[in-house]
Amino acid sequence: MTSLTQRTSGLVQRKTEAIRSAAAEKDSGSEEDEARRGEEEDDDEKGDSKETRLTLMEEVLLLGLKDREGYTSFWNDCISSGLRGCMLVELALKGRILLEACGVRRKSLLGRKVICKSDAPTGDVLLDEALKHIKETQPPETVQSWIELLSGETWNPLKLHYQLRNVRERLAKNLVEKGVLTTEKQNFLLFDMTTHPLTNSTIKQRLVKKVQESVLEKWVNDPHRMDKRVLALILLAHSSDVLENAFAPLQDEQYDLAMKRVHTLLELEPEKESAKPNANELMWAVVAAFTK
Repeated sequence: MTSLTQRTSGLVQRKTEAIRSAAAEKDSGSEEDEARRGEEEDDDEKGDSKETRLTLMEEVLLLGLKDREGYTSFWNDCISSGLRGCMLVELALKGRILLEACGVRRKSLLGRKVICKSDAPTGDVLLDEALKHIKETQPPETVQSWIELLSGETWNPLKLHYQLRNVRERLAKNLVEKGVLTTEKQNFLLFDMTTHPLTNSTIKQRLVKKVQESVLEKWVNDPHRMDKRVLALILLAHSSDVLENAFAPLQDEQYDLAMKRVHTLLELEPEKESAKPNANELMWAVVAAFTK
């Protein structure tokens, strides 16, 4: 009788353990499925962002474009040089260019020359053109000089060939190819003009939201803890006089707070910030060129 009871209890225990193990396998399987689904969703999001990944130049231009009209403000005379600054920062973030060593005398950011670190193609025609100029120019030029040369703002006729022409139009065509803008013709009494109205509002809304959140919900009160591209975007959008377009939809209190935090960034001293660990010296040199 005792042995029968032991065998019965042993059978119950084995069944119970089998049920538990099956349940555990089911739970782990569901967790793995959820993890797999999460990874697939992340891959999808990465795929979407990869298809519509914009350069700093394209983001600044997109912030400056009027959605329906498809062109930038006629009164904006800052965006041309701002876009050239974007080129230099983008090349620096991609590891193609950097500032020369400051040396024993500790040259200022604006006194140091831009050096080509790598001439590997970036995949962007405008960036590759600028990189080619920087690589082939001897002696090297400063950040301030490159902004002026690439903009065509030089009094030296021998250096006019450095100017990158039709930059806004070429950037707009890039955005057309990426499905963000479309192309139309508009008549302005005496002439026809090619315009590029917004066709994918989701991309621009995502860009505007990124800018807004960086100085509101995701504000970290330390530029060196911010994403370098986002920090560069804010500073260059301000230099290009298009940043307020991203803050226009905000309520008054949010707008005031956003602008207050932007001014906090603008009041930073580029020389000091560039000397901190992991700082991108060339980005701060571009900031110095616009705030000097």
